[in-house]
Amino acid sequence: MTPNNEQAITSADKTFFQLRNDIVEGVIPSGCKLSETELSTKYEVSRAVVREAINRLATCHLVERKANVGARVVALSPEGLVQLYQVREALEGMAARLAARYMSDDEIAAMQGLLDSHFNKVKGGESYYQEAGDVDFHYRIVTGSKNSHLISVLIDGLYHLVRMYRVQLGMAGPRVTTAFDEHRHIVNAIANRDEELAEILMRRHILYSKNNIEKKLNHA
Repeated sequence: MTPNNEQAITSADKTFFQLRNDIVEGVIPSGCKLSETELSTKYEVSRAVVREAINRLATCHLVERKANVGARVVALSPEGLVQLYQVREALEGMAARLAARYMSDDEIAAMQGLLDSHFNKVKGGESYYQEAGDVDFHYRIVTGSKNSHLISVLIDGLYHLVRMYRVQLGMAGPRVTTAFDEHRHIVNAIANRDEELAEILMRRHILYSKNNIEKKLNHA
């Protein structure tokens, strides 16, 4: 899934989206070295197009470049997870606080509708939250903050790295239901324009998610 406002305009965009998705989904494994030659063959584009896509992925924190090694997919690690989620907890907490202040009634109603549409899947205990549902929920709150700097850091910078941890170490079982309940409480706080409660609930929600993924990483 790409954010709703993204469209591939050029072949470079298309390659960037394909490569990003393959990294997030684990088709190209974490820690894997990226070969421009192999990828240009795989995606049927020039090496220059692949090079541009890799450069763009570096700004999303999905790829790291090291001297004498070249470009590699970022490795998923407990340390990396903790650092990423510390930033998420602070910034998405702030986004929830601002969303309670600035989201329009229509935007809040649309988010409540989104959760209603998720309910049946969650009730069945499916590993739903590693798909678009949870991502879309957080995406809406971040954009609902109406703060361009927050949106830039969280959506352009960290969004897909968060997805990578979640998709590959995703959510299933009991966590699905509790995460959904947490979403409900966050939306209720935003609907009630309770800025402080919205921030507290979002921070707690992200902390619980971090603990859940951390357990899986440590047992991997």
